[in-house]
Amino acid sequence: MTDPRVRRIRPEDVDAVVELVYALAEYERAPQECHLTSEQLHGALFGEAPALFGHVAEVDGEIAGFTLWFLNFSTWRGTHGIYLEDLYVREEQRGSGLGKVLLATLAAECVDKGYHRLEWSVLNWNPAVGFYRALGARPQDEWSVYRLTDEALRGLAKEA
Repeated sequence: MTDPRVRRIRPEDVDAVVELVYALAEYERAPQECHLTSEQLHGALFGEAPALFGHVAEVDGEIAGFTLWFLNFSTWRGTHGIYLEDLYVREEQRGSGLGKVLLATLAAECVDKGYHRLEWSVLNWNPAVGFYRALGARPQDEWSVYRLTDEALRGLAKEA
């Protein structure tokens, strides 16, 4: 059964979701790294060829949490999966079940569409690690995440 508190992001939600993205950046101790604008998020979600998707959770008419996600592809499984870029629930709503409902919504999306993976990254110090483990999620400790940004990204691009 679908929880009525969770629904797909609509254009009128973009400003509230951007606000929550900044709250997430603050929570993750990296507010200086967040530069998202409402225009960028709106374009990514609702532009001509959207490649980003999302859900919001509402409590008493206010957006209390969100997910932003995109499709990935497993060459080994031969199917798409969902990569959860962001999951955030306002502090006053944590423990209310909204995080679980948001994740369950993405799991249902995977099952309904025949996707075989729901993946995300989490900071090792984040208390949500216990919550994720309780759901049956397991860390992929044998893999390391690598990232190119800024000058390193531009430097490598020059070699193309």
